Formats: sequence, C-alpha cells, structure tokens
Amino acid sequence: MDEQTAGSGGGVGPEADQDVAFVGRGTELSRLLRAVDPASDEPVVVLVGDTGVGKTALLGRVVRRAEARGVRVLRAEGSESESDLVFSALHQLLRRAHAEVDRLPERQSTALRSAFGTGPAVSGPTGAPDPMLIGLAVLSVLSALGDARPLLVVLDDAQWFDRASLDALSFAARRLEGEPVTMVVTARDRDRLPGFDRRTPVIALEPLDGEAANHLLDLQPASPTGLMRTRILDQAGGNPLALVELARAAAARTPGVGSPFTGPLPLPDHLERIFAARLAGLPAAARRALVVLAAMDGIDAGIAFPAGPPDAGDDLWLPAERAGLVRRTGQGLRFRHPLVRSAVYHAASAGERQEAHAALAELVRDEPDRRAWHRAAACSGPDAAVSAELERTADRARRRSGHAAAAHALQRAADLAPRRADSARLLVGAAGAAVPTGDLAWVEELTAAARALTDDPALLASADVQAGRLAVLTVRHTVVFSRLVQASEQLTVSRPAAALDLLTAAAVVRYYSGADTQLRRIEELLGHLAEDPSSTDMRIWVKAVSNPFDDRDRLVSLLPRLAAGAGRQPERLTAFGIMAWLLDETPQAVRAFDEAFDHWESQGQLPEGLGGAVAWAYTERGRWDQARAACARTTAVGLTAGLDHAVACAAAVDATVLAYQGDTTEARSRADEALALIDPLESRSVLVYARRALGAAAAADGAYETAYGLLRSVFTTEGAPLHYHASYPALAELAAAAARCGRRDDAAGVVERAARTLADDASPRLRALISRARGLLAEPEDAEPHFRAALADPVLAHWPFERAQTQLDLAEWLRRRRRITEARKPLMDALETFSRLGARPWMERTRAEARAAGLDATATIPDALAELSPQQRQIVGLAAGGLTNREIGEKLFLSPRTVGSHLYRSFPKLGITARSQLRGLIEGPLTKAAHQE
Repeated sequence: MDEQTAGSGGGVGPEADQDVAFVGRGTELSRLLRAVDPASDEPVVVLVGDTGVGKTALLGRVVRRAEARGVRVLRAEGSESESDLVFSALHQLLRRAHAEVDRLPERQSTALRSAFGTGPAVSGPTGAPDPMLIGLAVLSVLSALGDARPLLVVLDDAQWFDRASLDALSFAARRLEGEPVTMVVTARDRDRLPGFDRRTPVIALEPLDGEAANHLLDLQPASPTGLMRTRILDQAGGNPLALVELARAAAARTPGVGSPFTGPLPLPDHLERIFAARLAGLPAAARRALVVLAAMDGIDAGIAFPAGPPDAGDDLWLPAERAGLVRRTGQGLRFRHPLVRSAVYHAASAGERQEAHAALAELVRDEPDRRAWHRAAACSGPDAAVSAELERTADRARRRSGHAAAAHALQRAADLAPRRADSARLLVGAAGAAVPTGDLAWVEELTAAARALTDDPALLASADVQAGRLAVLTVRHTVVFSRLVQASEQLTVSRPAAALDLLTAAAVVRYYSGADTQLRRIEELLGHLAEDPSSTDMRIWVKAVSNPFDDRDRLVSLLPRLAAGAGRQPERLTAFGIMAWLLDETPQAVRAFDEAFDHWESQGQLPEGLGGAVAWAYTERGRWDQARAACARTTAVGLTAGLDHAVACAAAVDATVLAYQGDTTEARSRADEALALIDPLESRSVLVYARRALGAAAAADGAYETAYGLLRSVFTTEGAPLHYHASYPALAELAAAAARCGRRDDAAGVVERAARTLADDASPRLRALISRARGLLAEPEDAEPHFRAALADPVLAHWPFERAQTQLDLAEWLRRRRRITEARKPLMDALETFSRLGARPWMERTRAEARAAGLDATATIPDALAELSPQQRQIVGLAAGGLTNREIGEKLFLSPRTVGSHLYRSFPKLGITARSQLRGLIEGPLTKAAHQE
C-alpha cells in the first residue's frame, strides 16, 4: 500500500466509524501514541484484539497524528487471499521505496528483488535468496527512510501476512532499537505472529465495559431503548462494531414486522450476516461487481484497474454505497470494513465465487502466481492443468525462499490433481516445502494425507524423512526418536538408503536427549543395514554423533577423507564440521564452518541438526564474537519457526560466553531461558550446557560452593556423565570450584571415573582438562606434573581460554612455591589471552596475581576493549580491519546506522576520536580476535 492510505482499489481495511474507535479507548490510544513518539524507547508495539474492537481506527488516528508531525508512514494490510502469495505483504509495504532499494548494497538489493520476483532468476536450493539477507535488506531500507525523516511502519491485520513477509519484517523489527523507525503491528491474536516474540510490548483491546458500551449506543443516530438496548448490550459482549451494527440493523427493521426481534440477535461472530442481508436489495449487476471486488486482493486491484477502480459515483456502485457496503476514498472504492468484504464473498454462491475468480484470472494474465491461485479458486473439481500451474508457482516461491507459500501451493495442487499418485507426490513435496516453516503439525498432516493416498515405498520413505528432519528440532525427543527408528526398521530391507537417512536424524535426537537406551537401538538397527560403499559417510556420521568417544581414533583417522569428499559443498562441509567438533577436532571444525559459510550465503530457513555445534566450536576456538553471532542467528530463525529447542541450544551457548566475559546477570538470564524452553528429562544436552553456564557465572562471581553444586549436577550421583558428550568438558571447572570450597575428594572421584571411562578414547583436549583437574585437586607438592602435562601438547593452543586457565593455575602454584620468575611468563600469556577474549573475571584475577609476582599489570588496550559490550567489540574489530559500516552491518545483520551508533559509543572508551585511529591502536589484539584463522 502507499504511504497515505490503508489500501487501494479493491483493497480492504478502511477505518471504522470514529465513534466505534474512541469511546472507552482513551487509555489504549494514549498508550499507542506514546509508543510511536520519536522519544519512545519501544521501537515495536503489537496491538491485538478481536474483529470489530477498533484496531484499524486507532491506527488511523495514530497515522494522522504522525503525519501532522512530519513523520513518513509506510503501511501494509493483511488479506486472507494474499496469505499464500510469497512476499506479497512486504511488496505492498515497500513498492514505493524503489530509490532506497536501488541504493542498497548489491547483495541486499539482489536478494530483495529476487524475493519480489523482479530480480535475476535463481535456481536450485542453495540459489534461493538468504532469508536473513532479505531481512537485512528490509532493515536497511527502513533505516535509510528513517534517516531522511522519522518513519512509522504500520502492519495492519498481520495475521493474514504471508509467512515470508512476516519472517523478514520480524527480523527487521528485532533490530530497530536506536533507529528513527517505529513499527506498529495489529493482529487478532498475538500467537498468529511468528517471529514477534513475547518480549515485544503488547496493547490489548478488550471488550468495552458497560458504561462505555451504553455511551456508544447513545451516540448512534437511532439509539435503541428498553428491551432492544438490553438485548444488544447482552449480545454484543462489549464489541464496538457489534454494538453499532446491531443498533443499525434494529433501526432498519420495518415497524410492526417482527419487531421486536422474536429470536436471539446475531452474535458478534456472525456479524457477516448483517452485511450480507444488505446485499438482497441490490441490483444483480452490483452484486456481481461486489463479489469480484471481494475476490480481489490489493495488488489484483492495481493490475485490474491501473488508474484506480471505477468511481464510487457510477450507477453500478451507488446502491452498494447507500447500503453501507462500500465507500469512496482518495484511491477510489473500498469496502467499509473487512467484515463487509468477507460477508459479500461468503454470501455469494460457489458458482458466483468461481465466476469472479475466473474473471480475475483473465485480468492478471501477466502475473502467473496470482493467475494460478485465481484459476484454482475457480475450479469446481480436479484440473490437471491448474494443478501443474500451481506446482510451477510453488517452484517459483521456493526459489524466492517462500517456503510456506510453496507448501500451500503444492497442497492445493494435490487437491486438484486428477490422479491419486500425483496427489500423493505433491503432498510429499508440500511436506518437504513446509519443513523450513517449523510447523511440525502441518508437516505431519501433509505426510499423513500422502500415506492415505499411496503405498509407494519410495514416496512413503520420503515422507518419513521429511517429517523426521523437522521433528529432530523440536523438544519431543522420546516420541520423535521412537517414530524415526520405527520407520527406519520398516525400511531396512526395502529402502536401506532411506532407513539410514532416518537413522542419521535419530542420532541427532540421541545427542539432544543423551539417552543410552537410544544408543543401543541405533547400534542394533545400524547392524541390520547391509554395508554399502555409498553409505559409508552416513554410517560414520551416525557413529560420531551417537557415540563419539567409542573408537575415537578410528573415527578421527577418517576425517581427512571426509574433508576431501566434502569439497566445496556447504551442506557436506557443515556435516563434516559437526563431526569434527564432536570428536574434539575443533580446529578442523572451525575451518570447515568458515569455508561452508564462504560458499553458502544462504544457510536455509532452519538450523541444521546439531547446529549449535557451530557456536560451540567458535566458543572453544576463542572466537566468541562469532559464537554469539551464530547464537543470534539461530535464535532469530528458531523464534521465527517456533522451534523452542533450537532457541534453547543457542541460549545455552550464549550464556556460557557471557559468563566467561563476566556478564553474569545476563548469563543467568539466558541460561534460565534455555532451561524454561526444554524438558530436562527429554533434553539432557541443553540441561548440561545451561548448568555449565550457570556454574561458570557463579564461579565468576566467586560463589564457588554454588558453582560446585551446579557443575557437580552435570554428573550423576555415582559420578557418571549426565550427557555422554556435553558433561566431560566441565571436569576442570568442577575441580576448580571444588578446590575452593573443600570438595576435593568428591570431585576427584568424578574426574578419575571419567579418566577410566574414556581411557585411550579421550581426545588430547579432554586429557588436558583431566590433567588440569588432577593438578587442582592434588596435594600441593604433587600438582606441578599435572599442570605441565595439561600444557605439554602445542595443539592445545587451539582452545585458548582453557589453555589460559591452566597457565594461570600453574603460575599461581609457582608463585606460592616462591618460583616467581618461572610464574611470570605463563601469567603474562594468560593475561594476554583473557584480555583479548574480554574475559573480565579472569583478567582481574590474573592481574592481581601478576602484581603479586612483581609485574606491571596496568590497563592495556585489550583491557579497554573488555569494557565494550560483546557486540561493540565485534564491530570495532571489523572496523579496525577496514570494513565500512555498511559492510559490517551486512556481516552482523545490523543497519549501518546501528553500527555507527556502536562505534560512536565505543570511541570514548578506547580513548580515540576517529575511525582512522583504530587500526594502529588495536590492530594486534582485536583484529586477531575478530579474524583469527
């Protein structure tokens, strides 16, 4: 829609009558006006309420107030008929922002144009525009418009926005802080807005109270009285539109004929009947025209009537205007309320609706996707040609990252396919397209529908794989695992490749749950599958994910071949990186992830199975800013798709980094968020990671008894790991807390049990952590060999934080033995690492130890960097590397304005005044942190 109006042509959504809007709404209006004030600290607000409560009219008042203050307004309205058209709402919002789109960086402008179907054609799954890049492009456009003058973005009836548009807009909404942009979203139900999480401020329009409802009836031209008023008040239930329309309907009745009403008044949910009744007295031509108008969406109207719809004064439309169904606007003709459009459309017979859609299909011949949907709506039965047309629409939507639109198109194509086999094939395709939406119930519905139509083993296997791919990302690990292995067992003989594919998903569920019974089931099924050279890599994946410390050396020896086989294929590189991380070959994992992302700008809508491995690998490697960026991306995608488990995984990693950096309050908040999203009995991996983060936060605060209790809880009472992979890295921190709170003996039992269990399968990293733990728990005279062993292998430098912790432990031990000269080098090495990482608690402890050893431990540039927020450090590091604000924003999914704001606030903390001073001042420590290989 354009900046000035809520719609054009045949679009819907006019402002309701002013008396409907503002009686009893003073509080909500004031709250909304405060939210859109440029001085407000709420960049996004959601206005929710049932149909008829006055959301659109309140928006109208807000828009007029904003425009009077010189604010630019962009507005889009949801339409049920457009909800399956990929990026239709976003195109509606930005279609007059051509100049700003043209000025975007090439990657962003290309992604946005591709999303709108106006850019260069793309093909193949990895050629689709990156949804995150589209979101960044939207953010950049809004930020640029806001720079010119304050901007108000109004998204009305957002429950009808297509999913792709909602994803892009919610991505931008989460990054509007500090921008001269305010976004107001209206919807009937908050739960219908994926991506707008529950931290977004909400203004709820409740039904009017009795006093306000009576006042509204008093304002009506024919105010009802007596029994009629009582009935209207009772039946309207405080809904303003219901009060007005029921009063109007009562006044319009012929005196003496059925008056007063002999039966109950229509309920608010059935207000469409009131509007539909007004159709009865219209000429046939006017009724047909209204049905066509109701079948249109906003874009259809612009195509059908380029100069605007017929003037409302035409004889054709005057009866409809007199009946209160349509009204004139500056843009032509519009329905007086969304309910009118709904009433007109549904009051028409099926044949009349089909005729309207057939007519519209001819009017939009140059818009193949709109034409396909109108032709589908015009069908009275199966139609192979229209089914094929919808399949092509789905293909175009998928290439533009419109996964929900593609799934809907394939689902409708299946309805219209004359042959059962084609319907089943299309339904399986729809399930695959729906996977990236995160809607497991929908995927399972589609696969169940396909199973009802076919017994084709290939199709059924594909359906199982599609559902399994998404199911592993949910919190239902026990149920999902059972389904996956059952399906795998059934396919073992007939479809061994599909059976193994399902086992790869089951292995991921095993990792998340940590259940040993699941490992035994996986190993049993794997043993029943015939060996096949083409399946070797998938078998290795299953073993590495489900049990990485069983025969670890053999698995590690296979990594070079797997790396070579991955080539430059992003999916295979990512899978290789996950395996390498699980086997504690973190340097190889990080190199694979870096290369994968270099060659794969579109990482897909969903986090991959075990996608948290990326953030953990960057954390272990000392690239904490990149780890937090990976967490932010997973969180954004997980929130959009409604995947709580993915969000929980990201929150646990993020909490760990924050704890290491000394932001213990936020670390605890993030860890608690992770725990709130999962069932601890279903997801031991997240449970362990969150408790480790909480333990690290407690240790950073000096609460060692608390830290020990938390870290001890990631092992069983007998000392076995609660999770076969996630628990072991906590051994050294467990020992450190135990040494400071008198729990040495208990901790030693856990450490030695782990050493016996892992034996020769322990990685060099875990051997180093066990050695450090032994040094911390040993008698003072016996500690040195253990610390030395923990530092002996040069490869351990690839885990810089853990190595620096051991260096500090050794230096403290040496100083207490009065071997001060020997203590100084590990002290300074540890201080440099902690400073570079921004690990404030560890910096302070190391600096105090250095002063005791006679070293100059005054603040350095890396210490000043530690005063920056993690995001500021990341931005400053990239700026020091020569990147522009726009380039930094594209890397971090921020607007250039936000990047500039962070730099502005960072310079005083660094003691500089200009960007040109960054490189010479901090090139060594910070660019090393930001760009470390």
